[in-house]
Amino acid sequence: MMDEEQRALDPEVPEVGPDAPQPAGDGSVPPGDQAQQAGGGEDKAPQPGAGDEPDEKKPGKSKPKQRGSFLRELPVLIVIALALALIIKTYAFQAYFIPSGSMQNTLEIGDKVLVNKIVYHLRPIHRGDVVVFNGQGSWDQGPAPKTPNPFDRLYRAIIGLFGAAPGQTDYIKRVIGIPGDHVRCCTPQGQVTVNGIALSEKSYLYPGNVPSQTPFSIIVPPDRLWVMGDHRAVSDDSRDHIGYPGGGTIPEKMVVGRAFWIVWPPSRWRILNIPSTFEQSALNSSKAAGSQVTGVTGSAALSVPVAPAAPAVPLAAGFVGAIPLTWGQRRLRGRIRRRLARRR
Repeated sequence: MMDEEQRALDPEVPEVGPDAPQPAGDGSVPPGDQAQQAGGGEDKAPQPGAGDEPDEKKPGKSKPKQRGSFLRELPVLIVIALALALIIKTYAFQAYFIPSGSMQNTLEIGDKVLVNKIVYHLRPIHRGDVVVFNGQGSWDQGPAPKTPNPFDRLYRAIIGLFGAAPGQTDYIKRVIGIPGDHVRCCTPQGQVTVNGIALSEKSYLYPGNVPSQTPFSIIVPPDRLWVMGDHRAVSDDSRDHIGYPGGGTIPEKMVVGRAFWIVWPPSRWRILNIPSTFEQSALNSSKAAGSQVTGVTGSAALSVPVAPAAPAVPLAAGFVGAIPLTWGQRRLRGRIRRRLARRR
């Protein structure tokens, strides 16, 4: 009994037994309990069951969504491409098919040329340009066409995407004289002159052709052009329409554009440059005074209207332009959705 009292009063002797209070320490965990605490506890994340599969690995989630997104974007891509093709074909570039030999050897039968419709809004028509023009009201009998309204132009452009527009009367020739020029044939050497300056046409005339087999002389009226084919022996051009309104010339406003590139066949790819003879500075040094016109006739002349070719170039350009536009609008819509989601 004495021993029990002495133990109770002695603070240095700790109690031993299951009911003895644990001493206050520094919070350290005995070595035997560290493994148990590291291996378990309430904060441990539950392991997914064998039947639970992560959402990102579940089949039928992302791939169908991507396919559906592409199918939704496809009509938008097609509409944008067609709209761009219409704009390009109506206001920028158009391909034409060459059906006759009146421009040989510069243009062969079956060639397709690309016509620039923008260039003459930026600069005037130059001598030596190969141009496509509408002959209605000048070379083709009948009233001059009225300026088409926007709806009529759109209708013709849409029809033109699938073939030639109705009532097509387009021709292709080379510009020899511009307003005010005195165009005459021929010199003692058989050359055509513009404002008294002889043209050296051997580089583009059909081999064996002479500049003109019959004489003519005309002062080109204001806002009109004198045009001729490169195959002079068979070309039906300004020389053969002197008895028509304008004395065989064509109105500048009826020019569709400048033919600048042979795009088909690939073996004939080349740029249609202006021949150097038209770059003579003396051509602009003087203008004719007075008007003298002598007519010519051409019973075997050729001047078949050129036909717009299949719109492969505008359609291809439309699809090329539509791809980045579609991608851009898709990204823009994605950004808008994310911003709206953040606000919620």
